[in-house]
Amino acid sequence: MKLNGTILYSCVDDEKEEEETAESETSPPPPASIVVGYALTSKKKKSFLKPKFIRLARNKGIQFVPIDLRRALSEQGPFNVVLHKLEGKDWSQAIEDYQRLHPEVTVVDPPSAIQHLRNRQSMLEVVVDLKLPESYVVKPLVVDGSVKSHALFLAYDHISLSELEAPMVLQEFINHSGVLFKVFIVGESIKVVRRFSLPDVTERDISRISGVFGFPRVSGADSSADDVDLDPAVAELPPQPLLEIIARELHHRLGLRLFNIDIIRQKGTKDLYYIIDINYFPGYGKMPEYEHIFTDFLVSLAQSKCIE
Repeated sequence: MKLNGTILYSCVDDEKEEEETAESETSPPPPASIVVGYALTSKKKKSFLKPKFIRLARNKGIQFVPIDLRRALSEQGPFNVVLHKLEGKDWSQAIEDYQRLHPEVTVVDPPSAIQHLRNRQSMLEVVVDLKLPESYVVKPLVVDGSVKSHALFLAYDHISLSELEAPMVLQEFINHSGVLFKVFIVGESIKVVRRFSLPDVTERDISRISGVFGFPRVSGADSSADDVDLDPAVAELPPQPLLEIIARELHHRLGLRLFNIDIIRQKGTKDLYYIIDINYFPGYGKMPEYEHIFTDFLVSLAQSKCIE
């Protein structure tokens, strides 16, 4: 997918916890005018619904209400927005049925759209045609949030692939100076952070090394490269117009409002970028200023429904 410089595809991921202490309240919050029903895993709830975020939302008239999974969704609410990140056919069917019964409620996001990112093959098909490379990044096909699904390997030859468990996805390894750009999308808002990534592979490595090498999970919040003294050519962020085009195009193709994309710039180039991963509802708690960006997003959803 060429966009103002070549955009191709390859691979990497995220998701960890952060702690935040509560601050004292300074004034009573206004009554809730936007009710957000949420269905999140305990891990996502802990990393996303932090005290500071909850207080800011309350001050903007937003109330978060947990959805009881033991009861029919149609019996709960009323909600202005339903925010969810759960898996399973039963849950997907419940959300789709609820959308039909309550078209006035904004569901973020439709299960059918999220499904594209549960499988790395369908994820890849959204952005690029695959080609046969010299070395490979290897990841499991299914993306289910488990430790196993985040496994990452570098294979230096075809024969070594037999050592890995199928099904898997092969992605071309691109030297990128060990830095990736994690681009968070929240509706129309875009926020970019730098993260350390996999080290470069030299021609000498390819000629001398064989086999498969596993890597620890990369690009998490603890691998931030934002405050590190990097070569300016490496640290330079992708141009904002390019990011806006990519975000708009993926929003159109995927039908999602909440996702992040990992982008790398090929070493030695100025405008040759690769999309290496896409994640639904990523770890926004690790995104700078996420509290303000996300509450503004929820307010805009409610206002757009009022206009309709």
